[in-house]
Amino acid sequence: MTLPLPPSDPADLLLTGLTLITVDAGMAVIPDAALLVRQGRIQWLGPQADLPPGTSATRTLALPGRVACPGFVNVHTHAILSMVRGVAEDLGFAPAYTPGIPHGHDVTPDEAVALARLGTVEALLFGSTLINDTYVHADLTLPAMADLGGRVFSCGRIHDADFSLIGDGRWEHHTAIGQRTLGEALALAERWNGAFGGRTGVQLSAHAPDTCSDAFLREIAAASRAQGLRVNTHLAQSRSEVAQIQRRSGCTPAQLLDDVGLLNNRLIAAHGIHMDDADIARCGRAGMYLAHVPKGNATGGTLARTSAFRRAGANIALGSDNMHADLVEVMRWALCIGRLQEGAVDDFWQPGDVLRMATIDGARAMGLDDRIGSLEVGKQADIVVFDFRRPHLVPCENPLGNLVHVAQGRDVEHVFVDGQQVVASGRPVHADLDQLLADASAASRALWQRARASTGAPA
Repeated sequence: MTLPLPPSDPADLLLTGLTLITVDAGMAVIPDAALLVRQGRIQWLGPQADLPPGTSATRTLALPGRVACPGFVNVHTHAILSMVRGVAEDLGFAPAYTPGIPHGHDVTPDEAVALARLGTVEALLFGSTLINDTYVHADLTLPAMADLGGRVFSCGRIHDADFSLIGDGRWEHHTAIGQRTLGEALALAERWNGAFGGRTGVQLSAHAPDTCSDAFLREIAAASRAQGLRVNTHLAQSRSEVAQIQRRSGCTPAQLLDDVGLLNNRLIAAHGIHMDDADIARCGRAGMYLAHVPKGNATGGTLARTSAFRRAGANIALGSDNMHADLVEVMRWALCIGRLQEGAVDDFWQPGDVLRMATIDGARAMGLDDRIGSLEVGKQADIVVFDFRRPHLVPCENPLGNLVHVAQGRDVEHVFVDGQQVVASGRPVHADLDQLLADASAASRALWQRARASTGAPA
């Protein structure tokens, strides 16, 4: 931990007096620490007493009583789906398949931007410095989300099924829909991959095995290989999906993804609920990343067999899906559900395991673990600072245990991305929060009014 530049040359940012949870290989926890940032990267970190003499920075923040960790990497989100917040949780299945509520094809461009910005600010305020998002109007929402200062990967839903019919239980696949949605995704990648100083990117968001025909899934796999783009999807998220694939293709969803060339270590697949031992083993052999959504699954009365996935060799990262974006709570649910499967508290599920899933494992799923996901010299300075002076976080004998078992996303005080502050004292730096909330509320009201009118219900 030496300074590559003379002490007379000030760094950009110096954080002092805080506890660092590094999520390095040894999961080091450094009390009374300092961290130095220069040109967006971590230049030095360690005990504050070891800070080289003469070290200075343009900006210094003294943060006693705070705990910092790497920014969270939320690998599966639908920011716009805040429009069904408090309703979708009690429907029993995904909004896209449920009649009588707003759907993606109902959202106007302006509404999409307003709701996407809401979801992005929510994620930032809860400590997610990267979100991997998918829904509609991505050509407009991606730059609008990135303007808020975080890392944003986005893509429109890629499918060849007619979503307007799925709520009625009809799966009709049309080549024209597939060509349009895949073409839009490839154009999005060409324009926005690596933009905003490297903060934006695109993964091909193949919606789900049942909303993409077999031939179209093969086409997506070919495009992924040709363009060097990773893929994300939903997998075995419902019994109806499994039944539909069995009727249509004569196999399970995991077998289908394997057959078409998508089941590999460049795939992030959300949920993975309705899978047998053979399919879990198949995913493990492929090195697939499971986007684990523990609270969302449990709210629907289901769970993914994450213990079995881990033992099979599959990788696990965390996502909030269309629930609220508090990844601290997601970590806690992931830990509890893992222990429920084991029926015990042992070394297999510990706080460090789920913190890795929320940080370095998520970064690895995104292909960015050489840049983000841990607090280490040379990595991008994506840092989340929690205020541990609050009653529910005192006393603090074990910062890692307190973070996972007791903390909440609303305990986040400051957030930095590439060393630039994007949340200060619990408020977004690059948005008028009151106006953003008003815009999103108006968009949601308009969507619900149209949805109710379409069913004859009172507006």
